[in-house]
Amino acid sequence: MTPHQFSAVELLAAYKTRKLSPVETMKDVLDRVGRFEPHIKATYLLNPERALAAARASEARWLRGAPIGPLDGVPATIKDNIATKGEPTPLGTAASELIPAAEDAPPAARLKEAGAIVFSKTTMPDYGMLSSGLSSFHPLARNPWNLSRNPGGSSAGAGAAAAAGYGPLHLGTDIGGSVRLPAGWCGIFALKPSLGRVPIDPPYLGRVAGPMTRLVEDSALMMSVLSLPDDRDFMSLPPQALDWRVEPVEIRGLKIGLLLETGCGAAPDPETRAAVEQAARDLAGAGAIVEPLAPFLAQETLDGWDRFFRMRSHLDIAALPAERRAKILPFILAWAESAAPLTGEDVGRGYAEIMAMRRATIAATLPFDFVISPTAPMVAFRAEDPSPSNDPLHPFPHIGFTLPFSVSEQPAASINCGYSSDGLPIGLQIIGRRFDDVGVLGFARAFEEMRKANARPWPEPPA
Repeated sequence: MTPHQFSAVELLAAYKTRKLSPVETMKDVLDRVGRFEPHIKATYLLNPERALAAARASEARWLRGAPIGPLDGVPATIKDNIATKGEPTPLGTAASELIPAAEDAPPAARLKEAGAIVFSKTTMPDYGMLSSGLSSFHPLARNPWNLSRNPGGSSAGAGAAAAAGYGPLHLGTDIGGSVRLPAGWCGIFALKPSLGRVPIDPPYLGRVAGPMTRLVEDSALMMSVLSLPDDRDFMSLPPQALDWRVEPVEIRGLKIGLLLETGCGAAPDPETRAAVEQAARDLAGAGAIVEPLAPFLAQETLDGWDRFFRMRSHLDIAALPAERRAKILPFILAWAESAAPLTGEDVGRGYAEIMAMRRATIAATLPFDFVISPTAPMVAFRAEDPSPSNDPLHPFPHIGFTLPFSVSEQPAASINCGYSSDGLPIGLQIIGRRFDDVGVLGFARAFEEMRKANARPWPEPPA
């Protein structure tokens, strides 16, 4: 293996024993980026010179036996919409003014304090309101497994970068599936933590930051850093001393709900359904008690969430000067502007549907230790499309499995559970009870061990 293939845990062990240096690692990662990036366009503000300077400083610390934190010298990327001091935060849209951020947002600050080498930001669609790599500001991001396909979004560049081997650690955000969907479509692991577990600024309904990695243990390592307190997040959970050195849980005896239809959004395609059902059989074979979980939502519930967020985006966009508004991706503009005729009653009822979704989701999943479902109901779609439906008036059929667990604030992860007939990854979503982030990681590690024999080699840059 070359350094870009190492996990963060492996890199840190190699630094400690001096079998590998941060400089060697960073050079290899940058070489990997140089060969893959012309094809997948995952990065923004890539800065090799700064990265190598940081690597040399980290190397000197390791030689003195004095690393500054638990991620010292490990390459990492951060999504465009997470502020980093001195750099603009375009939010994926050409409508943004490129003003340097005054300070690091909490997740970025924690990674830097821990010694991670943040060598690049990653791309996203306009305002993070697409599950796509399409953006009016960034070049089109593509899926490393198949360049004709989408990496998903809105943490598009992060998902593509992790699958392509741009180092082990990547940070995304999620409000309806934005770390889990690209994780599923890019064959990586991602955790949407419980709301408030990872302090973020600005906080909002359902908005979280979460790790995106190839291996579960690297996400657990990131969580040990990201979950540290920050008073800027007025919605964050009270600080809690959790043991993030996560080991695989014992599968035998666990009660697992199998969710194949939520009652809203698209139904899973045959290959996705088959892969998730096989995962359920494997878990049952390991001694789990797997029971079907009946649909617990209705399409009106998803539509209510859509109306609420459509109006929120419409208000934000309407406040922009006309010349900036005209630069927004047409799909997003059409979606947001369609909210103009909505009344206060329409939006109020939409918010009520969000609360109803929260209540129904928690009640339906409470009898189980964990619930499994497809991450998305379909495999990765065409790279150029803004959404699987390609319809701004019906843009969210693909979030019927991810959205409920954002609204309910439950921890939910995506992990690869198989491949389509043409080699595209299929994601399994793992959902835990509220605040059981450590449990979800432990269950995911157990499933990761089970599927090791069936994992395929990671994609390579085109020749």
